[in-house]
Amino acid sequence: MRKDKAAVARSSKIKFADSDEHESSSEYEEEKELEEELADVTFEELQRARSDGSDTVYRKFNLEGKTGRANKNRPVEMSSKKPVSRFREIIQVPKKVTRDPRFESLCGQLNEEGFKKRYNFLYEDDLPAEKEDLKKQMKKSNDPEEVIELKNRIAWIDKQLKSAGVKHTEREILSEHKKKEREAAKQGKQPYYLKKSEIRKRKLVEKYKELKASGKLEAYIEKKRRKNASKDHRYLPYRRPGEPEN
Repeated sequence: MRKDKAAVARSSKIKFADSDEHESSSEYEEEKELEEELADVTFEELQRARSDGSDTVYRKFNLEGKTGRANKNRPVEMSSKKPVSRFREIIQVPKKVTRDPRFESLCGQLNEEGFKKRYNFLYEDDLPAEKEDLKKQMKKSNDPEEVIELKNRIAWIDKQLKSAGVKHTEREILSEHKKKEREAAKQGKQPYYLKKSEIRKRKLVEKYKELKASGKLEAYIEKKRRKNASKDHRYLPYRRPGEPEN
């Protein structure tokens, strides 16, 4: 008998627990549905409902529905909580794929020596010829603005030719050094790589040889001397007015 009473007590407890869980779940579902329905109600209607204490908003919302319209001629009211995209894709356009030949394996590797050999005519023929034509145009022109443009173009050409000459000298120095190092490597010696400071020194030596051969060495040295003197003069202390000269 005691066992039967205990079993009945346990079953009653289980039933009560199940009923409590069912009630709590139903209440939670009702609250959730109510929150979802009230989420689309406008702030103005909520304020009106709070002021007079009526529940007409809730009933009106249930009658009309979420996407309902009071009049068929009115547009459907959309929720303001979902942002509207600024750009809409109406026609699908194929995406343009941009390729940079410097970083694309399809374009192969850049051969700088071959590139410079193929386009060397720009620095040997085209740019010097263009410079002569611009000088002739500048002599004939009377427009000051046109003269300024021609001068700027000539200055740009001079800059390009000068940089090309410097790069050409540097390439020759490096190629000559590489040849010597290859021969030394064949004999079992360790390779030696030139530093930037050593490349600059060798470029100065080459420039000195070129100036000496052309007879412009003295003028170049005098120009450098005046430039260095003007730099040093800036750091000299100024004599105060009224002080006697030493």
